[in-house]
Amino acid sequence: MANQRHTLTFVTITVFIDTLGFGVIMPVLPEFLMHLTGDSLSATSSIAGYLIVCYASLQFLFAPIIGNLSDRYGRRNVLLISLFAYSLNYLIAGLATTLWVLFIGRILTGITSATYATANALIADVSPPEQRAQNFGLLGMAFGLGFIFGPSIGGLLGEWDIRAPFFAAAALAAANTVYGFFVLQETLSIDQRRPFNWRRANPIGMLAQLKKYPVLIGLIIVMFIYNIGHHVYPSNWNFYTIEKFNWTPFDVGLSMGLVGLMMAFVQGYLIRIVIPKWGSAKTAVIGMTAAAAAFIGIAFASSTQTLYLWCFVSAFAGFIGPAVAGIMSNQVPVNEQGELQGINASIGSISAVIGPLLMTQSFALFTGDQTPIYFPGVAFLIAAGLTLTALVLFIANLRQLPKNQQ
Repeated sequence: MANQRHTLTFVTITVFIDTLGFGVIMPVLPEFLMHLTGDSLSATSSIAGYLIVCYASLQFLFAPIIGNLSDRYGRRNVLLISLFAYSLNYLIAGLATTLWVLFIGRILTGITSATYATANALIADVSPPEQRAQNFGLLGMAFGLGFIFGPSIGGLLGEWDIRAPFFAAAALAAANTVYGFFVLQETLSIDQRRPFNWRRANPIGMLAQLKKYPVLIGLIIVMFIYNIGHHVYPSNWNFYTIEKFNWTPFDVGLSMGLVGLMMAFVQGYLIRIVIPKWGSAKTAVIGMTAAAAAFIGIAFASSTQTLYLWCFVSAFAGFIGPAVAGIMSNQVPVNEQGELQGINASIGSISAVIGPLLMTQSFALFTGDQTPIYFPGVAFLIAAGLTLTALVLFIANLRQLPKNQQ
């Protein structure tokens, strides 16, 4: 029990600091890219999409290797290496004077990006099946808290110096690495480890393992489609609000901080009431319905007040990840949790290749000088369609699950 408490605490802090570092740079990214390239806001949105795709493509290739290495050698070392790579990435970005240097940082982080997959495996290691969905919610809470403080700090630092948020993110990631080195204990015992297998440690080989768990295939497809749409937030929110409402980096940071606060409440507190009462499946349905409604509302928002109203609705999308992750994790034995999270990370990486490209290119198309129709909210409308598709498929897949696993 003590090991569970310490592990959950460290994982929560890790994801919080990692998200804090990511959130710090979001408000200043459009201005920073315009400063480096001299391009317009519409054009730099495409560049931001390519940066995300660079990271996600390498994560797709290497996440299965990282997941299998954590099943073979344990979670601790894998996670610490990933955290150290994050700190280097932000330092490189802060020092960048040309665009290609930013891509070097993204490549480095994509190769070693094990943070979330390994964090999920750590939680699965120390959580009994009936508590996994609620404990996965801790990651969502930490993610939300990171987005409370990160963008707000980034907006303030960005008003002072456009590079300052990158150096702040590097320092936070480095501090977290040191913290983990002295605090984190291994959670996967020697007798629970399995041999490393290259056939399983690649995207195609790893996905082939899903044949053992046919019910997971449908759920993974659901999350794949949903995540494509959900990437509209990290890839488009800052560009959309600057374009439509003429927001400053501080305004962007403040809005993201509010969304993070609401998400932290939903995933850190409310989900622990809702899942035991309604079950993971119904909770996920509520989350997807709220997400689709919010995307539509944001796409057509005519004022800042209306935009914030739909941000409140979007917070209930925080139900989706923990609820579905809990259902999936309960289908897999303890010594294959790392592999499962590696699969999820790989699928998430594919969606992170498709999503940002789709969202940023559609934004650029409908806001550029040659646009046939000016509609900066187009990416959010696309996200709504994808989320409704995921909702329909999720309901259809529920028929394969025993009632006690819903």
